[in-house]
Amino acid sequence: MISLIIPAFDESRLLPRLLDTVDRARQSYEGGADGVEVIVADNASTDDTAVVAEARGCIVVPVARRLIAAARNGGAAVARGDVLCFVDADMRIHPETFNAVAAAMDDERFVAGATGVRLERWSPGIALTYAVIVPMVWATRMDTGAVFCRRADFDRIGGYDERRELAEDVAFLLALRRVGKRRGQRLVRLRGAKALASMRKFDEHGDWHYFTRIMPLAVPALLWPERRSALAKRYWYPDER
Repeated sequence: MISLIIPAFDESRLLPRLLDTVDRARQSYEGGADGVEVIVADNASTDDTAVVAEARGCIVVPVARRLIAAARNGGAAVARGDVLCFVDADMRIHPETFNAVAAAMDDERFVAGATGVRLERWSPGIALTYAVIVPMVWATRMDTGAVFCRRADFDRIGGYDERRELAEDVAFLLALRRVGKRRGQRLVRLRGAKALASMRKFDEHGDWHYFTRIMPLAVPALLWPERRSALAKRYWYPDER
């Protein structure tokens, strides 16, 4: 079984379009639709996220602490799958996602991986941001989209690091890469089953915001923990109560 875990805070508007793509991918899964369970980790939402998820047949797990690492871990805590797969609620997944993930996890060369993403729109600012990020993806083999690993390895590294308010996804894949290296395994990028990434952050903050807002704050955030926390709350947790 594959367990798909979706962390969600106030996602009642965008969650249905993700679940539409999940339904298509489950129907395409060679292991059968029942071979994929869908878990929504409701991260203290104030809207109808839980109602929407329950109406679509998802397992809903309430996670009170407003932290994406905690939400992912909370969903994983109830998951029954041998393979765990994580995707953000504003994405849409490829119809062959679960077949591609299952094939990768049946291959002992790989410890974990990600599908990568296509972007739902482009602009000069988005294109330049993409150009800056892609070389790091190529060099590290760490990607985004639907991120997956075996349950045993998730438990081995202790899941997502809940001490981190940001870059917890990078730390997660780095930890898995270290586990794999000891066994002669590596991360894999499933370029044939890319998810469709939302440009919501660019819509909210502007197409050039990585250069005008994020990068000027990133260096101080690396040096001082309080700056890290301020950046996280400003960009990822603006509605924290």
